[in-house]
Amino acid sequence: MQDKISVKKPKKMKNNVKRENVQSLLEKFEPKKENLIPILHDIQNENVYNYISEDAIWEVAKYLNLTHSEILGVISFYTMFSTKPRGKYIIRICKSAPCHVMNADSIIENVKKTLGIEICETTKDKLFTLELSSCLGICDVAPAMMINDEVYGNLTPDKIKKILKEKSQ
Repeated sequence: MQDKISVKKPKKMKNNVKRENVQSLLEKFEPKKENLIPILHDIQNENVYNYISEDAIWEVAKYLNLTHSEILGVISFYTMFSTKPRGKYIIRICKSAPCHVMNADSIIENVKKTLGIEICETTKDKLFTLELSSCLGICDVAPAMMINDEVYGNLTPDKIKKILKEKSQ
């Protein structure tokens, strides 16, 4: 049995997910290490800026009896997690070989130009964040992108413009 690890408790939550909300999310799970990834997903999904705050990391560490670095290691390993505030809509453009062959670079440039941001940036209105993905697993409809949980394939500049306009409303 692992000895209890002492973790420094933050004084207050500094983001829009209150400590009580983090605690209620944690209580949905048994305090077992194998629940770490689902817990992190829930915390990030609860946050309007789609990220896991430093304070939430400490709360999870305490609850699961893990170190802060263990939690941060998992967060930094999986690209779907973030420790930085992001937009309401996370746009992930696929950079796999099939998407590359089908002009993913021009799709990336089109989205960057349309939104006025670079990769890993968020629009000033906090609506969109642009990221790249190594593969979305939908090579048959390349080039492709994902916005939050919705997948879009066979992308063209006109199709992108229409999708982003719908999301902006």
